[in-house]
Amino acid sequence: MSFTLWRGVVGMVRPTRRPGTLEELIRILPEGIGIVPLLLNFKAGSSAEFLRSIPLYERFAAELAEQGVDVIMLSGAPPFMLLGPKREAKLISDWEKKFKTPVVTDPQMHVAGLRAMGIKKFIGASYSALQNKIVLDYMTKAGFRVLSMEPIDVPFDQVAQISVETLYAHVKKLYRKHPDADGVYIQGGGWQTVRVVEMLEKDLGVPVVHATICQAWQIHKRLRVRDTKPGLGRLLAELP
Repeated sequence: MSFTLWRGVVGMVRPTRRPGTLEELIRILPEGIGIVPLLLNFKAGSSAEFLRSIPLYERFAAELAEQGVDVIMLSGAPPFMLLGPKREAKLISDWEKKFKTPVVTDPQMHVAGLRAMGIKKFIGASYSALQNKIVLDYMTKAGFRVLSMEPIDVPFDQVAQISVETLYAHVKKLYRKHPDADGVYIQGGGWQTVRVVEMLEKDLGVPVVHATICQAWQIHKRLRVRDTKPGLGRLLAELP
């Protein structure tokens, strides 16, 4: 069965069944774009769970391709970051050939967003020590210099309880220690950060890249929609 909406349809595989960030993404997208979400059910947030999920991502991506979506987005960075940029790129290229549909992962979108903003050395935040290490390894291999990447360490099922005010204060504290950073990378896709991105950009004077904003930006690019969105940071205001 094919689903259509007049500006395009995105199929999305998401790692958890937490509410909040999907709704946030949909609210900031232009009218006429559809999202078909399929949800995994990560509970432990462990390396073993992340690696076991790759076949599930493939199965769900196949279902979305059968439904005729315009692009498939694989949300949830750690499973693909564990592969490293080269293995990840090979896997996604193989899936694109297999499904005859464009496919992109969260880490690929994050790297693209950082490069589009001219960020080469950044400070960052994540929400667990494990994910912090995974991100550090991946981003270093991708060619970035990570000046400081510190987690707000909470149990995996409590990520959504971290307030934007807590995140703001955490990022600003890191920036004070590393004022030579040319950008901020907020890794956690479980955070509802839309209303704090532009605030950080204005206060720190550097661009901020975050998962939900990257997804919205890539949806614009891949569906060939150009509907700039002020108040949500440079990626969506400029659509580079």
